[in-house]
Amino acid sequence: MRKAKRLDNIPPYLFARIDKAKTAIIKSGADVIDLGVGDPDLPTPPHIVQALHKAIDDPKTLGYPPYEGTTAFKEAVAAWYKKRFDVDLDPKSEVLSLIGSKEGIAHVFTAMLDPGDYSLIPDPCYPVYKMATLLVDGIPYSLPLLEENGFLPDLKAIDEKVLKKAKLLFINYPGNPTGAVAHKGFLEYAVAFSREHDLLLCSDLAYSEVAYDGYKPMSVLEVPGARDVAIEFHSLSKTYNMTAHRIGMAVGSAQAIAALSVVKTNIDSGIYKAIQAAAVTALLGPQDSIAEQNAVYARRRDVAVEGLNSLGWKLEAPKASFYIWARIPRIYSTSSIFCQELLEKSHVLVVPGNGYGQAGEGYFRISITSPENRISEAIDRMKKARMTFE
Repeated sequence: MRKAKRLDNIPPYLFARIDKAKTAIIKSGADVIDLGVGDPDLPTPPHIVQALHKAIDDPKTLGYPPYEGTTAFKEAVAAWYKKRFDVDLDPKSEVLSLIGSKEGIAHVFTAMLDPGDYSLIPDPCYPVYKMATLLVDGIPYSLPLLEENGFLPDLKAIDEKVLKKAKLLFINYPGNPTGAVAHKGFLEYAVAFSREHDLLLCSDLAYSEVAYDGYKPMSVLEVPGARDVAIEFHSLSKTYNMTAHRIGMAVGSAQAIAALSVVKTNIDSGIYKAIQAAAVTALLGPQDSIAEQNAVYARRRDVAVEGLNSLGWKLEAPKASFYIWARIPRIYSTSSIFCQELLEKSHVLVVPGNGYGQAGEGYFRISITSPENRISEAIDRMKKARMTFE
């Protein structure tokens, strides 16, 4: 058996490696506090669960679903975007259902890149951006996200030769793993830059509803003219705690949606109609749960930030996402060494920043999708193990 040579360039998925390390520690009998994967631990709101139960019992939800999403789901997405962002979308041509945003993000590279084409991707970033580029024999070009620049890329620094062969520019705000946010001026510049260089601007907006202290993240589609050059990926996973349901949406440029649809209709057969019905209820129903869960996350964020600062860090509380991005202590040469020692000494699992790209070296990521008492205990364990910043 001879596998494709392109797989030689693909390392094991970051969180698959982390799971192996966690499993090994657990087998030794240790109680591991997992602050790694960003998987919401809060329940799906009851009215959404009830809608799913009802839809499962409806025989009309059996059989193949429409490839591009049910009409009801696409219209609900358009209505939600109008209410949340004041963005008008044509449900027929500018909305596409996804089996979770990860799937759509991965497939847009298949839809847009030919072998040898460049994708312009942030570094550090969600690993799928780079791996999906490599899987279609494209070339990932890293845009370093530096702390002194607010973790925004310097688009003016991109090599002109690269720009001529680039087709995609990815942005992700609120960001994973950094938790950074983008101001309106940056989004406006990104749209203008993409138009000037004939790029598809891809916005990963999975964390738009996870925000604190009155901050309201923007959609790039709020920028005038963005629908001509931009596609945005969104998910119900973080907003409504529906990670297991695997449902999201791509919206924006009709041309990009059509290209992505060609890939998807030839690879998958859509999303179970009962899940789409539950998603409609999520998007059009009561939204109180969002503020309620954000209040929970805000308390957890504060416990984590204040706890780390008591150990020598000097962190500011992030405005959005459920991630805290922090430098590793000076005595450690790599992020991986610090995280491995933290796991072994304190049985606390966090993610090494270098797993998200070369520019992530020197950092680690904490997810606040664990209860307050577990986050507080993690800080106590770090203190006892003398895992401080200084």
